[in-house]
Amino acid sequence: MTPTFIKSNAAAQLTMAVEVMDEQGQLQTRQIACERPLTVYLNWKEIVTLMTLGARPEALVLGYLKNQGFIEDIAAIESVIVDWESEAAAVVSSQQAADLDKSLEKKTVTSGCGQGTMYGSVMKKLEGVVLAAPELKQSTLYALLKALSAHNETYKMAGAVHGCAICRGAEILSFVEDVGRHNAVDTLAGELWMRGEAGHDKIFYTTGRLTSEMVIKVAQMGIPVLLSRSGVTQMGLDLARQLGITMIARAKGRHFEVFSGHDHLVLDEKPPVLAPGSAGRGMRD
Repeated sequence: MTPTFIKSNAAAQLTMAVEVMDEQGQLQTRQIACERPLTVYLNWKEIVTLMTLGARPEALVLGYLKNQGFIEDIAAIESVIVDWESEAAAVVSSQQAADLDKSLEKKTVTSGCGQGTMYGSVMKKLEGVVLAAPELKQSTLYALLKALSAHNETYKMAGAVHGCAICRGAEILSFVEDVGRHNAVDTLAGELWMRGEAGHDKIFYTTGRLTSEMVIKVAQMGIPVLLSRSGVTQMGLDLARQLGITMIARAKGRHFEVFSGHDHLVLDEKPPVLAPGSAGRGMRD
């Protein structure tokens, strides 16, 4: 059920058809991902302009404001309105963010594609946090990766987007794509927040690399397992170890690499080892 404070349902067109010419001079029709700016206002104060696909903009805006520490109590939200004609999202909250101007000045530009920033003292709030990572079976991981392969609809049609999902075991609870992985993360964080769900029993999946920003946002959701088909950064790994997050990267097909939380993975479905000199040696699916 959509919360009553959501005053719009402004999902936008995700892809559009364009004509291209290939290397043979032949004209082809291809789908490309749409991208549009969305300026976020909190109590009539301009916060940020996000470049987004626009799949679930209300959840994106709420997740962004929560993850940046501007709003902590979902009950404080009075209204959220997204209007694509004005390219604006207006959020009204009874909770006034303390020292809002100072928070906007004190920001760290992260390695997230697009508008990746972490405001204020987000890291300070995570001091002393250690998440309790659950046991994860290799067979469950393989089943989840197989289930995830059926998603990425926009990516399959047009490319140029990232996908993220919140999962429980091999079940995909919510999947979203956007032009920036941080937008997809914020959208899922907003949905989780609106539903009042805890993250302790969930897995977060992303097609993007596991940077410090990604680890921080997953920790803010209380999710102890982070899974990606891409690689990791040194700072992302350091933070995952510090926060007790099981980090699994380069996960595709039956290949994966566990960077932290090795003790929490049960290897119950090891793939066969290729004999030396056999075809495909050294190849990873």
